[in-house]
Amino acid sequence: MWDYTEKVMEYFQNPRNQGTITDTTEGEKVVTGEVGSIACGDALRLHLKIDEATQTITDARFQTFGCASAIASSEALTELLKGKKVEEAMQLTNRQIAEYLGGLPEEKMHCSVMGQEALEAAIYTYKGIPIETHEEDDGRLVCSCFGISEPRIRRIILENNLETAEQVTNYVKAGGGCGSCLADIDDILIEVSEARIAGISSSSASQAASATATLAPPKVLTNLQKITLIQQIITEQIKPVLAQDGGSVELFDVDGDNVKVILKGACSSCASSTETLKIAIEGTLRQQVSPNIIVESV
Repeated sequence: MWDYTEKVMEYFQNPRNQGTITDTTEGEKVVTGEVGSIACGDALRLHLKIDEATQTITDARFQTFGCASAIASSEALTELLKGKKVEEAMQLTNRQIAEYLGGLPEEKMHCSVMGQEALEAAIYTYKGIPIETHEEDDGRLVCSCFGISEPRIRRIILENNLETAEQVTNYVKAGGGCGSCLADIDDILIEVSEARIAGISSSSASQAASATATLAPPKVLTNLQKITLIQQIITEQIKPVLAQDGGSVELFDVDGDNVKVILKGACSSCASSTETLKIAIEGTLRQQVSPNIIVESV
C-alpha cells in the first residue's frame, strides 16, 4: 500500500475536472495535449480552454488512464492551471504538481512528470508548433520499452537533481521494463555528475580571479546552484520571449561554463538562430550567472 497524502486520496476518489471541454464562446479556444501510452500503463489527455484576448486559461480538464497518483496529479494540474496566463502556466514544473498534493511516493513521481509534459504539449499545440518540433525524442533512444530518449533523461536529471538509475525510473519509467538500459542510464548520470564537479572547479577558479581583481569577492555558487539558476533564467526570462515568436529552448547540459541547449519550435529552423543563442541566451546568462558562459546548441 502506497503512503498517499489525504489530498492525493481526495483527488483520486473525487476528481472534479475529469472529462472533456465541449462548451466554448467566441474568442475562446480549446486545445489538447496528450502524452503517455495505454500500452505502457499511463496515458494523459489534457484539455485547456483559453481566452485568446487575455491569454488566460479559463478551464482545464483531463482524461487519464493510470493509477491513483496519475488521477490525482492530473486533477492537481487542472486546479493549478485555472486562471493562469498561458506564459505563466508554461513555468509550472512537475515538482510543483507533487508539492500541491502534499508530496508523492518517489516511485510515483512519473505521474507528475506526465502532467508537466501534457501541459507543454497542449501549450505548444495552442501556439501552433508541431509536436515533433519540440519533443526531446529526436536524440538517441535509451529505453526502448518506454520510448525514452537521452535528452529527456538528461532533462529530468537536471530539473530534479536525480542521482540514481532507480530515481530516473521513478520519474520517467526508463529502465522499468527489461532493464537492459540501466547501464546506459548510469553512464548518463555519471556524465552529468562529472559535469557538476567540473563546473564547481571552473566556477570557483573564475570567481577567485574576479575577487582578486576587484577585492570584493562575489557570491560563490555551487554547481548545483549554478545549474538551478541557469534553468530558472531560461524558464522565467528567456522562454517567454522566444515563445512570442513560436520558439522555445530547453537546457540540455551544463559543463563548467559551457551551457548546451536545445532550440525548439521556430527557433530550431530560424535563420537567426545564431543571434538567438548569442544575444538572447548567452548574453542574458553572462549578465546574471557568469561572464565566461558559452552557449551552444545541440
